[in-house]
Amino acid sequence: FCVLCSAILSSYLLGEWLNLLGKLGCMLSLVGSTVMVIHAPEDEEVTTLDELLSKMKEPGFLTYAAILLAVCFLLIFYLAPRYGQNNILIYLTICSVIGAFSVSSVKGLGIAIRGFFADQPVLQHPLTWILVITLVASITTQINYLNKSLDIFNTSLVFPIYYVLFTTIVITTSIILFKEWVTMTVVDIIGTVCGFLTIILGVFLLHAFKDMDVSLGNLPQVLQNGQQVP
Repeated sequence: FCVLCSAILSSYLLGEWLNLLGKLGCMLSLVGSTVMVIHAPEDEEVTTLDELLSKMKEPGFLTYAAILLAVCFLLIFYLAPRYGQNNILIYLTICSVIGAFSVSSVKGLGIAIRGFFADQPVLQHPLTWILVITLVASITTQINYLNKSLDIFNTSLVFPIYYVLFTTIVITTSIILFKEWVTMTVVDIIGTVCGFLTIILGVFLLHAFKDMDVSLGNLPQVLQNGQQVP
């Protein structure tokens, strides 16, 4: 519901305008994200840092992490300086991709904290400090590019798009890291795919028609004008 709240508050408090198609896209994005969360499998229980480290060393996750880093570096050093001021997806994609590392670090630090209170030598484990450094660097980068996006683009567009991109990448990261796709049923797979397609449709409506003057009051006139175009 944070997507709807941010869009509504930015419209009333900041004077930013969100047309009918934008509101519909916001609702579809929220519905799609909810469907993905409902059908996403539960996290596999990981109780120690050694278990987490063994999962991070698996080829599948290493390949996925390398792809995310490559995409992030491409966006930061090439696409952002050239197109970041005009394309809302550049900065928000950077925040979302980096969010995969921040959420994974938070999960790992949660395991470390539980181990600390269980008298495990987590402070001597190198993974603990790697997770701390990764978390600080990723959160700093996210805040930086999210603020840049908010300075340039409409707030009612930034938060919904960021929410759906971030949710999609985080769920994908969790599935790959903990191999949750192995335990997914056919219904969960179909639900996840349908939720993802709904998110894509919602983001498309938010971004593609943001400049159109469409509301419930002038909807018949807009449809009539569209029919008159040859």
